[in-house]
Amino acid sequence: MDDSYTNFPTSHLVGSVPAVVTEEKNSYRPEAPAANSPILPPNNGPNAGRGYQTLGGEGDGQQSTNKWNGVFSVSSYTEYFNVDTDLVLNRLMSSLNPTTGDFFSKIDANPDLYGLVWISTTLVFVLSSIGNCATYLMHKRSDSNSSWNFDVNYVNVAACSVYGYALLVPLGFYFLLRYMGLSASLIHFWCLWGYSLFVLIMSSFLLIIPVEFLRWTITIAAAITSASFVALNLRTYVQSDDLMILLVAAFSLQSALTIFIKMWFFS
Repeated sequence: MDDSYTNFPTSHLVGSVPAVVTEEKNSYRPEAPAANSPILPPNNGPNAGRGYQTLGGEGDGQQSTNKWNGVFSVSSYTEYFNVDTDLVLNRLMSSLNPTTGDFFSKIDANPDLYGLVWISTTLVFVLSSIGNCATYLMHKRSDSNSSWNFDVNYVNVAACSVYGYALLVPLGFYFLLRYMGLSASLIHFWCLWGYSLFVLIMSSFLLIIPVEFLRWTITIAAAITSASFVALNLRTYVQSDDLMILLVAAFSLQSALTIFIKMWFFS
């Protein structure tokens, strides 16, 4: 066919049907940038000119904030109070028999903070009340006309010394062992030192006896029992002979607390 016929326009002819042209719809949909894809900083403001930033920065900061919120949340520590009476009694009896040195193996599956909180609180109450009674009996023995006087300062000293010791000393040993590259658990340490105070509660009831020789005998026995319980169990973390100074320090600190209780509350 001749090219002149093919190029002849037919849109104006009668009966001709114009061609239907359908526009193709654009199926492209923009996607949101990925979490770690770079975005440009704003043109103005303190972040201008610092290069690109990632969207994950805000999420990481939020996650770090959530972790710190968990540290200061009471619900995060409820699992460490999930103990029954038999379990607590077993651990209390272990604190009275320090020669075994297997306390960490007993609490490894379920360490608790019961000893740190309730045993420490009980010791504060006992020292405040029994200490005043013992002081009154000593004064009554020397002066029959002396009257009862409750010294509220006993409560303040007992709370600061007991709570401060039970919290800060295990924390100090934990950071020291971690600094030396040894594995340590702060919850295990708090549990150990908490139950080590149980023998001091029992000895406080005996120190009410107004006989100084018996008081010192009871104090020395309680100091040896409590300090040996801490040092012998702490030995599982300190295997090297070069670090035996840590066991000596733990033994000395526990003994010093016992002697301080005798000198301040039962003198």
